Amino acid sequence: MDLAALRVEAEGCTSCRLAETRTHVVFGTGSPTARVMFVGEAPGKHEDEQGVPFVGRAGQLLTQLLEEIGLQRDDAYIANVLKCRPPNNRDPQRDEIDACKGYLRNQIELVDPEVVMTLGNFATKLLLSTDTGITRMRGRVYPWWRGMLIPTFHPAAVLRDPRRMEEVRADFDLARRVLIGELTRDQADG
Repeated sequence: MDLAALRVEAEGCTSCRLAETRTHVVFGTGSPTARVMFVGEAPGKHEDEQGVPFVGRAGQLLTQLLEEIGLQRDDAYIANVLKCRPPNNRDPQRDEIDACKGYLRNQIELVDPEVVMTLGNFATKLLLSTDTGITRMRGRVYPWWRGMLIPTFHPAAVLRDPRRMEEVRADFDLARRVLIGELTRDQADG
């Protein structure tokens, strides 16, 4: 299976109640051979309308943060835990996460990135199998699967609380350092 076939499968998914209210499945976007992958929570209103992750204000901030470490959006692969928008942007529910996590797992396996950056609590908790919140998890590099995982705050959280911007910039710099070979799995914290 490749990403195109997986997308077609996801677009026909009716495994949870979100299939009834979505406008579009928001599968993922970017390079299928990206060295870095970003995993957010769930699509918002703009993403649901366009079928592309991170296109609203949080997406603009993500693009800015990428550019600050020398990357373009097309250099990365961007996805979410959920592929459909929860009504009124409510938090994902456990059964919805369970219905979607196979798609995310397959995306990660197909892209095979060196670095996965989780954006916020839901992606971090799912991929690191933890109940610990993002505030305590961020700022570190974790050996994970065949690469490394770096948790950080969701860009929407930074928009709500700009004081978090320097912490997020530091986390993005960790990703940059991994990508240029300055940090290795042996030096990871997890």
